This record gives sequence, structure tokens and C-alpha cells, in this order.
Amino acid sequence: MLDFLVAGLSANSVPYLVGLELQRTVHRAVVSGERPDTVIFLEHPAVYTAGRRTSAEERPTDGTPVIDTDRGGKITWHGPGQLVGYPILRLAEPIDVVGYVRRLEGILIDVLAGLGVDGRRVAGRSGVWVGQPGFEDKIAAIGIRVAEGVTMHGFALNCNNSLEPYEHIIACGIRDAGVTTISRVLGREVTPAQLVEPIRARFAAELVAAS
Repeated sequence: MLDFLVAGLSANSVPYLVGLELQRTVHRAVVSGERPDTVIFLEHPAVYTAGRRTSAEERPTDGTPVIDTDRGGKITWHGPGQLVGYPILRLAEPIDVVGYVRRLEGILIDVLAGLGVDGRRVAGRSGVWVGQPGFEDKIAAIGIRVAEGVTMHGFALNCNNSLEPYEHIIACGIRDAGVTTISRVLGREVTPAQLVEPIRARFAAELVAAS
């Protein structure tokens, strides 16, 4: 069984630290068996968050505050127009963290394909990318943590958000690639709310395939 929780989108966006506490609450419940695996969908007000491997020179150049987190990866931005997904899932033993990241990438690649966006993986880099080889732009970032066999954190899919905040950081520690959005690729507005159901359906199909 897999549960889905839309915690807040658009005008009801969820502050990052509130969302983090929600994650922790759900994580404890999944670990204890009190609730099923759960995928949380939300938007955050604008915020920079830094994973454990973030270095000083990758942080904002304008002194903007950063929230340090316990996820993997480096610094990124969350904000309006970006759909954030926090899958709180119990992984099968033996735990394969890289395999789980590939699963998340695959789900997002399939959803993007349904919109007419050719998303793909780039060797040696997590997340989902678009564009010609050597000239890729990241369209979805992934950063996770596994504790007591259950995942936290997850993915951030750029729908119709501003790209200006990325100009002040070295996003995900990558200096030689850009960032884009679904709306920019398609030339039409695509909102986070429009992506919840396709991603939910793809997660559900993945669960059936794995059973």
C-alpha cells in the first residue's frame, strides 16, 4: 500500500522547516509500521538548502541565508513553481541507495515523456536532464537520506519557477551545466499542481510492478 499526501501547493506552500518536521513525523510512523509508505507533495516558499557535501564557494554570493539539511547532495533552491516530492518509503534489503535514486529518476523521466519532454540521465550525475549531450540543463534534482531502512527527502521538479535564484549559487555543485523548467522547454505554462496526478500514477504503477 502507498499513501499520497498533498501538503500544500501555490498559495498554501509549506515553509521548508515545517515540511521537514512533517517528513520526520511521517518517517517515524513508517518506520514503526503505524502508517504505510507515503509520498508527500508540496511547494516551498523560496529557500536555499544545502546537503552534507556543500562547500563554502557553492553557497549564495549575495549572503542569502541557507538551511543546512541532512540529505545527500549539495546546495539547491526550492520555491514557487517547483514541485517537491518527499517519498517516505521502506526499502527492501539489501538496501541499494543508488538503485533507489535511479528509480526516482525513471519515474520522473516517464512523467516528462508523457508531457513531450525528453528527459534523461547523465552519467555520473543524479537527477533528470534535458538537452543535447554536453549541453544539458537540469530539470529535476534529487537528494535523499535513508534512516532505519526508510527514505527521506526526494526530488524537486522545475515546473514554472523562476531560474533567477540559481544565478546566486553553484546549483548541486555543478559548474558546467544549466537549469531549466518544463514550461521553458515546452513553451507553455505547466504548474506543479498539474504534475501531482501523473507522478502519483507513476509511483503507484512502480509499486505494482515491484510486487
